[in-house]
Amino acid sequence: MKTNPTASVVIPVFNEQENLPELLERSLKACRSLNAPFEIVLVDDGSRDRSPEMLREAAEKYPGEIIAVLLNRNYGQHAAVMAGFAHAKGDVIISLDADLQNPPEEIPNLYRKLASADLDVVAGIRVPREDSFLRKIPSWMVNRITQKVTGVQMHDYGCMLRAYSARVVRAMLQCTEQSTFIPVLANSFAKHTAEIEVKHAARSHGTSKYGIFKLINLQFDLLTSMTTFPLRLLSYLGAVIAFFGLALGLLILVERFIQGPGWAAQGVFTLFAILFIFIGAQFVGMGLMGEYIGRIYRDVRGRPRYLVHEVKGVSRLAAP
Repeated sequence: MKTNPTASVVIPVFNEQENLPELLERSLKACRSLNAPFEIVLVDDGSRDRSPEMLREAAEKYPGEIIAVLLNRNYGQHAAVMAGFAHAKGDVIISLDADLQNPPEEIPNLYRKLASADLDVVAGIRVPREDSFLRKIPSWMVNRITQKVTGVQMHDYGCMLRAYSARVVRAMLQCTEQSTFIPVLANSFAKHTAEIEVKHAARSHGTSKYGIFKLINLQFDLLTSMTTFPLRLLSYLGAVIAFFGLALGLLILVERFIQGPGWAAQGVFTLFAILFIFIGAQFVGMGLMGEYIGRIYRDVRGRPRYLVHEVKGVSRLAAP
């Protein structure tokens, strides 16, 4: 890493007109304190309020410091961040939410941590977590499942306040899959990672874009885009059911010889045993088919993640 690496801050924006003035002021102040060349790339993810106009005005007001990337519609937070990564030219790229729950004042801490060591990813851990109990529970479940599935023991996958080296960002941009879970994807390319505690604040304006159903959808995206574990689980479940049916059939056969034909309810139990065997075999077959379909699905996806409608502002940074 260079002794004075350049910095890019990528911020996805979706209907955040109330937060934008304060976000811009605090982000600019934090970046100017780095004493290094920087840029702030704000990506509008199809906002329906005044956010796009405000981003255009900011790019004109702060030339070379603010870059506004406007997408043609809403693609989701992770796609918007990837659009920002594609336009980022810094040696250190920091992602940040626009809702001000993750304070921009943490930008220098992430920057210094990544720049001072041979690290590829520095992840934030929100302490203390200023969210409702109903929000914390599904987030905790997402973190636990993600840790089990990926084998990477990071504590807060839901925190977008993270720093990445340019080489990891370039590697992520080469991946063409449409469903992308950035923290896991970045960790798959990172050689050395670290975590630091970052402050967390309650949302003062607007509402969270991640309700419980969106968190569930995010978990499905994670599982299907990064692993074939659900398909294997289907095969395991089918094998267990088939084994149960076979064991039940053997039990009925033995009891029929011991207690006579009346014990098995005139063949009804035998029918259940055969049914369990066939249901289990179907699950195994579906799981095996799913494995192949999942592999094909991963290989043939080539659609773009997003479409950029407009870019305002020109960065002063040279590409790393």
